Amino acid sequence: EEQLNSVDKSFLIHLLLQQQEQLEVLTKELHASNEKMQLLMEQVILGKQNRFGRSSEKMEDTNQICFLEVDGTIVFFNEAEAVCDLSAAEPEDLEPKSPKQPKRKGKKEADLSGLPVRRIDHYLSEAELEAEFDKKGWKQLPDAISRKYHFVPAKVEVEEHHIGVYASKTDEHMVKADHPNVLLHGSLVSPSLAAAVINGKYVNAVPLYRLEQEFQRYGLQITRQNMANWCIRLAEEYLSILYDYLHKELYFYHVIQADETPVLVNHDGRKAGSKSWMWVYRSGHLYQKRQIVLYEYQQTRNASHPREFLKGYDGICVTDGYQVYHTLEKELEELTIAGCWVHCRRRFDEALKLVPKSCQKESNAFLLMKQIQAIYREEGKLKDLSSDERLKQRQAVIKPLVDAFFAYLKTINVSKKDKFGDAVGYALNQEKYLRVFLTDGDVPIDNNASERAIRGFCIGKKNWQMIDTIHGAKSSAIIYSIVETAKANNLKPFDYVQHLLEEIPKHMNDKDCSFLEDLLPGQENFRQGSAKLKYRWLQSSRLKMSRYSLFCVYLSTVGIMRLSIIPKTYRKL
Repeated sequence: EEQLNSVDKSFLIHLLLQQQEQLEVLTKELHASNEKMQLLMEQVILGKQNRFGRSSEKMEDTNQICFLEVDGTIVFFNEAEAVCDLSAAEPEDLEPKSPKQPKRKGKKEADLSGLPVRRIDHYLSEAELEAEFDKKGWKQLPDAISRKYHFVPAKVEVEEHHIGVYASKTDEHMVKADHPNVLLHGSLVSPSLAAAVINGKYVNAVPLYRLEQEFQRYGLQITRQNMANWCIRLAEEYLSILYDYLHKELYFYHVIQADETPVLVNHDGRKAGSKSWMWVYRSGHLYQKRQIVLYEYQQTRNASHPREFLKGYDGICVTDGYQVYHTLEKELEELTIAGCWVHCRRRFDEALKLVPKSCQKESNAFLLMKQIQAIYREEGKLKDLSSDERLKQRQAVIKPLVDAFFAYLKTINVSKKDKFGDAVGYALNQEKYLRVFLTDGDVPIDNNASERAIRGFCIGKKNWQMIDTIHGAKSSAIIYSIVETAKANNLKPFDYVQHLLEEIPKHMNDKDCSFLEDLLPGQENFRQGSAKLKYRWLQSSRLKMSRYSLFCVYLSTVGIMRLSIIPKTYRKL
């Protein structure tokens, strides 16, 4: 004590301040370590959820809860209670049984109606009938009919086209009968075989080496190198013509949607493992008449690619929160960017998964998720309305919900470093873009249609892992555009691609592309179902023929030897 009393007071004060500073530094380091630990725990929980949990983002809670902003105050209410009639009489049965869904009649007949029928008779002979009923002791009743599916695998045949050649007896004048042009010079590939390869790889995501093995089982020796070469050449020489025409047609849509996904290209002039990108642009999915889906391959993800693709476009583009699109909006006065509510909701869903289940219903993430659920529930009721009616309902019903959502977000104090803070920050930063759908009835509430259009490519790349060359990547973009456009218009990709490869070569010497208008997918040109494909020239002549009949007409013209794949079923029609 005497030694302490003898110590200079200024030294003690300095020592105390120094220890206080050290304590503050340690406190900050501990706080930073806790934040890092929290972030790591969140990543571990989300990683386990993504690997072992359900991929669905559907909420299990069925209560319809939402909130509105009334005179600057957030008011919560249960939607079921808000619309209930308190004066209604109590039901006699408090636990009514759920009504049993009646069995739909005619479903089996409807499923079988579009398929060819091969009749097989089973009758007793005269001798068997006389032994059973005596002579003339029987009468014929209506047949008992039993139906079952019969699967006929594909068959490979050789088309041998004989071309009539005629010469004048007086001079050297010669002429050949009309015949189909060669699809690829020096190749035996036909439109049907090319469509089968494209359908296998680009629709069913089957790698070429598996198609090679499958063709070998048919007795057809086609290597994967041949098929890859066919796809590249067909895309560059024929399908690219329609691709460019669809690109121009896309500009006529007031609303389009865009997305992108990474892909590996083996020989692209960069070091191994460098990411390339497949960009997708499609017409707004609320347009019912005709849909267009276009892929575009690029080596990077920078703004120059959508800037060039959307050059001259005047309208609204629905995207996720990628900053590149927002930069384009500032550069292009005629372009408006709309946000995606699914991306907004997904962040709150991730934040909710980090909250213990016992506390989830009391969390802010849960309340905001229920509000987004209420917005989607009201939007779902408007899908069959016209654009103008949809806009009116959005302004009257959905806009108050959206206003309350953002008003409530602005009252929450959060840390920007955790998942919930990230979700709140994202929603507030995207508010301008998330509100665009309230101003136009043709703008969808989210960008799910683009994600669906790109899903086929994502499934395919899991099987074939990477694309070998840049030429292959650009050709794949063209082919994926054609097949995804066909799928978006409810057409069979095989039939549509085969038709294109039959028709486009006929017009290679045309000076304009007006013939492509007849090849655009649309309900007025083609029809899905019952193994039939309508052509516009058949509609004008009011003829209806089966696919095999059309093929017989095609074969009746003299031509050259080709390979084709013809299902046995059509040979029996």
